[in-house]
Amino acid sequence: MNIEELSKSQLILLTILVNFVTSIATGILTVSLLDHTPAFVTQTVNRVVEHTIETVAAAAPAAIVQAPTAPAPSNQDLVTAAISTDATRIVAIYAAGTGTSTPAISIGTYLPRSRAVVTTTQNVLPKQVLIGFPDGSYSAASLSREGKGISIYGFADQAILPNVNSPLLIDPSNLKLGETVLALSTSGSASTGIVSRIGNKGVYTTLPDTGVGSAAVDLEGDLIGIAEGSTPGLFIPADTITEILSATSTTAVTAVSTSTTSN
Repeated sequence: MNIEELSKSQLILLTILVNFVTSIATGILTVSLLDHTPAFVTQTVNRVVEHTIETVAAAAPAAIVQAPTAPAPSNQDLVTAAISTDATRIVAIYAAGTGTSTPAISIGTYLPRSRAVVTTTQNVLPKQVLIGFPDGSYSAASLSREGKGISIYGFADQAILPNVNSPLLIDPSNLKLGETVLALSTSGSASTGIVSRIGNKGVYTTLPDTGVGSAAVDLEGDLIGIAEGSTPGLFIPADTITEILSATSTTAVTAVSTSTTSN
């Protein structure tokens, strides 16, 4: 076949083939010659190749390797996580005399770091109660502090309590108008709202009536306040709880015999 009759594509393929065959032949010839050359020549060639590689590598810009980062949690993820965390701290408060044979007299929030349960004072709460935790366990508790609409129950030193995350108590001065607030009502339903106002009576939110003693938390699951009860969406701020916890020393807690509070 006359080479002049080849098309452009055929000429390109022919050129690639010639180059390929030439490179193979050159490699074979080079290896064959190195096998028959003195050792010092081979060493010199190796040094030249290594030096060339080092020079090229030093001149090339270093690749910036970034570890893959996990995607930031969505707002929905934060809401569900905060409500799940809050649910582990909601407790039922029963009168010690009747135990769980009668309905709970109130609900409260368990504060693991303080080994205490906080709730809103309504009418007259008994001094001795039985606390029912979300994991199904129960523990006797005694009224240890109260004031400014808050009642706090403490446990005996030997009481074995659930191990759950302890919330931070958010000072109202750190809250922002429009900040997301979450709550679980006494019926167990979840609701979301925002901080609408911070006043002398407490933290006002757009949450519906969640029931006396229910807790309001932020997106981190930290405590904003406890439902005041008379005004829907109004919560006694967490700094009031801090004040009462630190105002007096812990009083001795008398454990109530669980045998008298069983079903």
